[in-house]
Amino acid sequence: MGNRLSRIVTRTGDDGRTGLADGSRVDKDAPRLEAIGTIDELSSLIGFAASLVPQADDTARLRDTLALVQHDLFDLGGALSRPGAALLSEPHVRRLEEAVAEMNATLPPLKEFMLPGGSPAVGALHMARTVARRAERRLVSALDLDPQPATCGLAYLNRLSDLLFVGARIVARSQDGAEVLWEPGKSLA
Repeated sequence: MGNRLSRIVTRTGDDGRTGLADGSRVDKDAPRLEAIGTIDELSSLIGFAASLVPQADDTARLRDTLALVQHDLFDLGGALSRPGAALLSEPHVRRLEEAVAEMNATLPPLKEFMLPGGSPAVGALHMARTVARRAERRLVSALDLDPQPATCGLAYLNRLSDLLFVGARIVARSQDGAEVLWEPGKSLA
């Protein structure tokens, strides 16, 4: 493979349009580009969150999985830049499901919703979870206008938000064992 990024400043997007991998030009705010951009934002936030996850035995599976997720998200964004390309596959989704099941099995049942926060790592994982949900919504909008085959991308993003939620719980327990739980009506008490 040659130098794919030999020129960073191209000026080709100065008119509010950008190129897809097939050579076509689209508006930068088109639903497809909104999905690609949100998936890129999600990957960046996952990288940030992963950098905050403590290096501990009980977080090793999470750290390893997050590294693979970033590769998957680049694959997903790349597939979206090629109209007609398949968006991930069942094995991608299955890998996330297995990771969620394995990590969740180490946690006690959750009796209330968890509030985002408690530590920088937990907060960052929750931020990534909410961006995963937004990426899923953006992908729905893009696929409504321009369907692509093998759309496991939606299922993948759905499972990813589950993984990030369970990951936040794993990190909270790793750091001090405390999860910040929602207390309904607390502000009125």
